[in-house]
Amino acid sequence: MQALNKKYLNHHYATDVLAFDFLISSKKKKSLRRKEVSGEVIVSTAAACRQAKERGIAQKRELTLYVVHGILHLLGFDDHRPNDIKCFRAKEEEILTLLNV
Repeated sequence: MQALNKKYLNHHYATDVLAFDFLISSKKKKSLRRKEVSGEVIVSTAAACRQAKERGIAQKRELTLYVVHGILHLLGFDDHRPNDIKCFRAKEEEILTLLNV
């Protein structure tokens, strides 16, 4: 994950989820949330398993959270500013509840 993060995003650290949007260029800013998704979500299963253990939750829930997180990014959701983070976390929880995980 660290190598992918460095290669594609020029970030020099490991991450738990990467989302690559195939519909818009990475240089274009996402301005609207979309209903259509075309992209790739890469999940670090090692990070998910480690986090699940640390948080005392099921690995299935943590892995599912990572996939949901990536898909939300592909839909145009952002999680960088405090208000965005709050909305993002609520949407993650809403979806996890619907998926019953």
